Amino acid sequence: MNEHFENHRAVLDIVRRFERMVDSQEPVFFDLEDFENIIDHYVTNAEFEKALQACEAALGQYPFSTELLIDRAQVTAMRGDYQEAERQIDEVAALDPTNADVAVTRGIISTQRGEFALAIEFFRAGLEQEPEREDIHFNLGLAFQSWQKFKSAAKHYKQSLRLNPDNETGVQELLHCLDVTGRLEEHEDFFKGFTDDDPYSATAWYNLGQYWYRREDFAKAAESFDYAVVISPDFHDAHHWLADTFVCQQEYKKAIPEFEQAYPLGEPTDEALCNIGECYEKLREWEPARRYYRQALEINPEMDEAWFGQGVLLQEQGRWFEAIHYFRKATELYAESGEYWSALGAAENQVGNVVSALESYEKATEVAPDDVQGWISWSAILYEQGHFAEAVELVHHAVNLHPHEAHFHYMLCAYLLADGRMREAYNTLETALTLNFDQHTLLFDYFPALREQPGLKKLIEQFRK
Repeated sequence: MNEHFENHRAVLDIVRRFERMVDSQEPVFFDLEDFENIIDHYVTNAEFEKALQACEAALGQYPFSTELLIDRAQVTAMRGDYQEAERQIDEVAALDPTNADVAVTRGIISTQRGEFALAIEFFRAGLEQEPEREDIHFNLGLAFQSWQKFKSAAKHYKQSLRLNPDNETGVQELLHCLDVTGRLEEHEDFFKGFTDDDPYSATAWYNLGQYWYRREDFAKAAESFDYAVVISPDFHDAHHWLADTFVCQQEYKKAIPEFEQAYPLGEPTDEALCNIGECYEKLREWEPARRYYRQALEINPEMDEAWFGQGVLLQEQGRWFEAIHYFRKATELYAESGEYWSALGAAENQVGNVVSALESYEKATEVAPDDVQGWISWSAILYEQGHFAEAVELVHHAVNLHPHEAHFHYMLCAYLLADGRMREAYNTLETALTLNFDQHTLLFDYFPALREQPGLKKLIEQFRK
């Protein structure tokens, strides 16, 4: 068993014990190292309130620990209370002025404040004292990345990973920086190097899987994640990513057993259950899909994805009235999803609630203006209602978003014809025919009455030659 995962499991056990003691208001006693692990766990998961609570409990037991005082100052900064964080780190500096973590903490505060040049000065000062600190390189990466200096950020993330390949966040941030700068392909050897150095490291294979996943080479990603779980069968995150890779390849039956191993035995997560539900939905196995979505909601009643998933199940079965309830709940829980609003609009339209449908599509385009589907669906309803000029205006948005997509030009042509704007319609049709002649049949699929338009027929025949 990989030592990293044994340690990770031990830390989770300590965190659970700490939380049980806090919940039952029992006295909390832990070794200093255990407290450090608890605080680090919460910080890694961005649970800063819990991290601060752990800091206070630890300082109650070890009031003179410089490490804990520094932890508390850093967590305070991450919560956004910069003045208090500075006051706390000044107190530590008075007690221990040569401690490299004083400079690191000041760097973290400056990064949080958006003072990136100053942050980098502090982190570099810390590196001068302790040049092999992977966390300082990682923080330098974050500061450069926040400053939009992605190449410099990548350099420090790489050094951080050379010193500690187990930093999963570092892998994700490095991949993002390489992606942004178009340098993913040239870093294949960097990620392969970890598996070459230690072919029995589950983390090395996991990191290589992340690399191939980001490259969208899902076959190689699946192979890498598979090695990771063979080496460490309890590597739950690797099972999750292997499952996700199968989903990307539309291999839903293979994904299900991997999602089932993406959590500790008997401790399913709402995310894993929802993912399994979605796999069954894609397989059109409605009953198990519904069951898993409901189990996800039992764990987390506010999981918008599970509400939406149940709506999709009902929609696929033509049960539109029931689907509306679930789509509406999804939009209440997460109102920033254009997909949710569009689905609600479609369901409302199916049952004849035209006004509600129009309102939903308007909301869809408001929260996701770059999503074509909202504009197209909204325009189609207006066209059906005889509001041709408004339909033209809306489908223009789709054309502007995707000017080389003939489909939208054909729709615009039909709407312009309906609005009596013949010259514009024929100009638009010429553009559509130039982009993709074969798609001209869409005009007649959508609008059968146009088959009788002699002008249209003539223009189409000219392009056929």
